[in-house]
Amino acid sequence: MLRRRKNKAPPLPPICPLTECMRLLGGVWTVDIVWRLSGEPRRFSELRMDIPKISAKVLSARLRALESNGVISRTVVASSPPSVEYALTELGRALIPVIETIVDVGKRLVRMQQRAS
Repeated sequence: MLRRRKNKAPPLPPICPLTECMRLLGGVWTVDIVWRLSGEPRRFSELRMDIPKISAKVLSARLRALESNGVISRTVVASSPPSVEYALTELGRALIPVIETIVDVGKRLVRMQQRAS
């Protein structure tokens, strides 16, 4: 029987930062919404046009969740009729380099797969 070796790694924090970040980005369409808001604030209808396959119900739920998690802000615009704009917060903007890195890795994987076939 093998002896179990002693763990010399420092203890992990009680809450994993990676898990928390992935919890924010893990929902379906969440990354798409954050990515679309990276350029400028967008209205609900603009986001619907940007992401044609998302339903209004799901978009509304994702926007509410992102707002409650502090990733986006919701601003009522005084116009006729009144409208709402969504924009990234400082936390939301901090996610953009992460998403860009994931996109870069994805592009490399696609190129590797294309060379292999």
